[in-house]
Amino acid sequence: MITTKKAFGTPNVGTVRDLYGTIFRRRDTRREFTGAPVAPDVLERILMAAHAAPSVGMSQPWDFVVVRSPRTLVSFRNHVTQERDAFARMLTGERAEKFSRIKIEGICESRLGIVVGYDSTRGGPKVLGRHAIDDAGLYSVVCAIQNLWLAATAEGLGVGWVSFYREPFLRSLVGMPDHVRPVAWLCVGCVAELPDVPDLERYGWRDRSTLQSVVHEERYTPR
Repeated sequence: MITTKKAFGTPNVGTVRDLYGTIFRRRDTRREFTGAPVAPDVLERILMAAHAAPSVGMSQPWDFVVVRSPRTLVSFRNHVTQERDAFARMLTGERAEKFSRIKIEGICESRLGIVVGYDSTRGGPKVLGRHAIDDAGLYSVVCAIQNLWLAATAEGLGVGWVSFYREPFLRSLVGMPDHVRPVAWLCVGCVAELPDVPDLERYGWRDRSTLQSVVHEERYTPR
């Protein structure tokens, strides 16, 4: 018999090392997709990992639309390109030059999209834990996305979160009803590699801040 102490006591050193390795290896993938198909059992495992996420009131308010249709991929890619161009027109000087070198999506290259939706009606009208913070349901969906992302990284897949889109367009594209909010389009696929340095750091858009700059003791301290 496995005792509770053995099951939930001191963690295995290798398991801990693997977990932290996966966390720090995770990247927002753009250029690295190879287009090779994702094995069905692997796709099921990463979706199961997403579905195992914590959720407020056990509401499980997420939905996952798996998109493989080339026509849908191209349609979404074209929409994202328009939004990218609109953002680019807002930039000038050095910022515009840096953004011009950044690839923001791998929609067609990955050949697989997972649209993650948030159903605020899931769990009924009185969700335990949402009475004071209604956005806790949305936070739950983001936890599911992070689970999926880490599981995909552990499986050797890349994930790219595309955010250059208008919600009504994406909702209509994949047939989500009005009460389901599209939270993310995730490009998921096999990759040649995962880069050591995130693209936004590589091209000088932003640097990662230090841990010390965001940790506060007891009360928030202005930096």
